[in-house]
Amino acid sequence: MSPTPPAPTGVSVPASEANDSIRRFVRARRDLAWTAQDMAEYAVLLEIWTVAVRAEVSEVVEAA
Repeated sequence: MSPTPPAPTGVSVPASEANDSIRRFVRARRDLAWTAQDMAEYAVLLEIWTVAVRAEVSEVVEAA
């Protein structure tokens, strides 16, 4: 089973959850050569994390 969460669909995942998914993904591939698919999945994870962090920062700024 892939630790990759679904791509952003308007429903935000917490940044901490996205970060944990990245850590699990990288740990599962430790000492292995990454395939093109691995790199593509990693890019999706980073995009999800970026969206989550931006959403959380926006909430903080709006609250201030």
